Amino acid sequence: MSTQAILLPEATTWRIDPAHTQVGFEVKHMMFAKVRGTFAAPEGTIHLGAEGAIEESSVEVSIDAASIDTGVEDRDKHLRSGDFLDVENHPELRFVSREVRPKGGHQLTLVGDLTIRGETREVELEVQSTGRGTDPWGNERAGFSASTTIDRRDFGLTWNQALEAGGVLVGHDVKIELEVQAVAQDD
Repeated sequence: MSTQAILLPEATTWRIDPAHTQVGFEVKHMMFAKVRGTFAAPEGTIHLGAEGAIEESSVEVSIDAASIDTGVEDRDKHLRSGDFLDVENHPELRFVSREVRPKGGHQLTLVGDLTIRGETREVELEVQSTGRGTDPWGNERAGFSASTTIDRRDFGLTWNQALEAGGVLVGHDVKIELEVQAVAQDD
């Protein structure tokens, strides 16, 4: 499926469906194991430029930082604390796009500002359109997959412990993967 197949003759606005969208992350633990987690119920909008104008598209997403879930409550409490996300002072993770770069076919690069823990940095998400269709209730839906890797230290997430054998307890690189489903909105 091409990126153009997701576009319509006019520009369209889509609401991210939190019930059918997944935001996941992965980070190394003790330099050799992976810890995976998710954030629940992202909210946001996607504005798709009209056919031939994908560059006019934009995305805004917000995520409740306290919704972090790695499947281990003690670890999740630590991740919500001032050592990591500091959700009491920074309750939201936010992404606002600034540029869309078509890559051909069904892929594009989405460049924007990611804010975590009050620190904003530019990130590039590699995005793939995964399809469009009508659900059983007549709603037009579109799907997207996206991924990026960030250095958590760029966002003030610097807590760590040195390991006796060398290296650190928590890796610096965090891989982020998103599976997004959005519903067309009447303008």
